[in-house]
Amino acid sequence: MVAFIDLWESSANNLFLYFENASVLVVVITFFLAWVGCWLPIATLIAAALDLKPSQPLKDNQKLPLLLSLYLLAPLIVWNAMWLTNSSFADYGFLINVSLLFSLFWGFTLGVLSLVVIFSCQIWLDWCKFQPLKVKQITSIVLPILLIGLLVGGIEELVFRGFLLTQLGRDYPIWLAAIISSLIFALLHLVWEKKETVPQLPGLWLMGMVLVLARLVNDGNLGIAWGLHSGWVWAIGCIDTAGLINYTGNVPEWVTGKNKKPLAGVTGFVCMLLTGLILWSFFTFIATSSTNKRIE
Repeated sequence: MVAFIDLWESSANNLFLYFENASVLVVVITFFLAWVGCWLPIATLIAAALDLKPSQPLKDNQKLPLLLSLYLLAPLIVWNAMWLTNSSFADYGFLINVSLLFSLFWGFTLGVLSLVVIFSCQIWLDWCKFQPLKVKQITSIVLPILLIGLLVGGIEELVFRGFLLTQLGRDYPIWLAAIISSLIFALLHLVWEKKETVPQLPGLWLMGMVLVLARLVNDGNLGIAWGLHSGWVWAIGCIDTAGLINYTGNVPEWVTGKNKKPLAGVTGFVCMLLTGLILWSFFTFIATSSTNKRIE
């Protein structure tokens, strides 16, 4: 028994030393392989229980259990990655405190308002129409979609703008780390839906870049990025589920978004750019104020 414990401790120490000094590429690949490897047995059981057919596209009610099981595993995989790389949640920008909650609220508000502005402009231009009769349908879905939005936003920010961006930042300049992490973020959305996701890839990449900016603006914390991401997921989820918007067809799909997905059109790009401009203006204002205070 003692020999087994010694062997275990020796193996654990060697593994720790290996990953502490391993290249970023090795750490990142190992992370995603471990995440998928731990999830596949669970996904197989869920697929069998739901009688899923690989040749058939996933419906929303089938996708949700798979998505939740994958995302609920993420904190455990991140925790193990922290142990192996001698890092912490704080290094990844995730600290539960009042400041994080304030930033989360600020980001969520900005995310929802950015979509309100974009859709209001489209309604004014007669590119789409609002369906007020369907507002009553929202009351039963607001809270569930909010909880899903907070979970999806929180996990994806922890993984992509937290773990992945931080690890890439060890070996690459921040601009390159942002580009690579955003590209991986966009491409991994193909796992769930290829046909509808392909037109959204440029928009998803831009979304990732804006969320990187949100972390930088927030002094390295994930609060604003988490809030933004969750706000977008919640607002779009409510609009799609309740059918609040009908497109008029007065402009091509590439303007409003192919398959009714804003990120697959010009309007989605404008929304991301508008949000990025607000974040950059906020960052510039804070930096200028801090400089003036030091001069005084």
